[in-house]
Amino acid sequence: MGKTIKVLVHGTGFAGQGHAEAFRYAGAEVVGIVGRTESVVQSVSKDMNIPYAGTDWQKALKDCQPDIVSIATPGGAHYGPIKQAIAMGCHVFSDKPLTADGDTAKELHQLALAKNVKTAFAASFRYMPEVLHAKRLVADGAIGEPLEVECVSHFNLERDIPFGWSHRREDGGGRLNNNFTHKLSIVTSVIGEKILSVMGEVRDDMGKAPIVKGVHNFKTRRDHIPDDLDDPSLEWGESNVEWSYNVTAKLESPFARKPVSVLFKHGGLHPRFNEDYIAFYGSTGAIYIKGHYGSGPLYLYGSDKTWNEVKLPDDIAANIPDVEGDTERNWRYLIREFVKDIKGEPFTPYQSFKEGSHYQQLIDLIRRNANWTDVSHLN
Repeated sequence: MGKTIKVLVHGTGFAGQGHAEAFRYAGAEVVGIVGRTESVVQSVSKDMNIPYAGTDWQKALKDCQPDIVSIATPGGAHYGPIKQAIAMGCHVFSDKPLTADGDTAKELHQLALAKNVKTAFAASFRYMPEVLHAKRLVADGAIGEPLEVECVSHFNLERDIPFGWSHRREDGGGRLNNNFTHKLSIVTSVIGEKILSVMGEVRDDMGKAPIVKGVHNFKTRRDHIPDDLDDPSLEWGESNVEWSYNVTAKLESPFARKPVSVLFKHGGLHPRFNEDYIAFYGSTGAIYIKGHYGSGPLYLYGSDKTWNEVKLPDDIAANIPDVEGDTERNWRYLIREFVKDIKGEPFTPYQSFKEGSHYQQLIDLIRRNANWTDVSHLN
């Protein structure tokens, strides 16, 4: 495809603006943006020099005739717009979660296959530089056969962040949708994409949150926490989704004879004592990466029986988009490969709606909390 790729963005907040900049970085033309509020979408389109702005998604699809649509709204608002875009033959880039439940995610994947459109699923923290580094080390045999993986994180999020989509399952909220998706993507990118089995449990430690008007940008929601939480006129919304989870999984790996065990431990509201980390343990060594999404540095435990920090290889560093912010950089990495694929150029394989559908079905299973064995009767 020699012509310029045209992109229509759905969403005007942090993600929508980030997607737009990432597609421009990849050489695509952002021809339009759609949002819920007329004044907001007009302001964003003007600030970003996007020629078309509107609040009617179906009309925008017809008016803009995009090659790609970029879905940057909360997960509960993905299903309808993606289905409409697929019906028009558009390729689709969607942020995670793909939808709010496994059934609708599976349907979108099947519709995309039937329409023969390309899709990309942005559980994109697998593109963190030190995660790419770990992937190379494991493939090169630096830790022998991988045996176990640990992903441990505590976010200490404010309990009084304003009530919104993140508190509601039907809107794509919850820590599984917005943390586990990235962690699972990181681990599968390093160990192997085949997920064999999973079990887990979730817990809602939030309960309720204050209802505040005027919160538009997810990144700045903390700025809207009410000064007086004891104000009797303050309204409260009830959370119906998890803020902590514990998940174990087994993955098939081309580097191991037996399934690799994985532990995912996340407390969204709990304080951390030591740093969050991701660790890969093998038959002859181990890799430890500081940070909940593997921001680094990376340490290798090898034949000398000590932990040593390992410098990021120059070629990996040179291939990383130069932009501030992990989220923005990872979007650019994935979108660059997605656009290359659509243009018919050589590209690195990326996650599609296949993985987005699988992840959502796994989340449905984990949320059932159905893995417990009652042992209260034992003497």
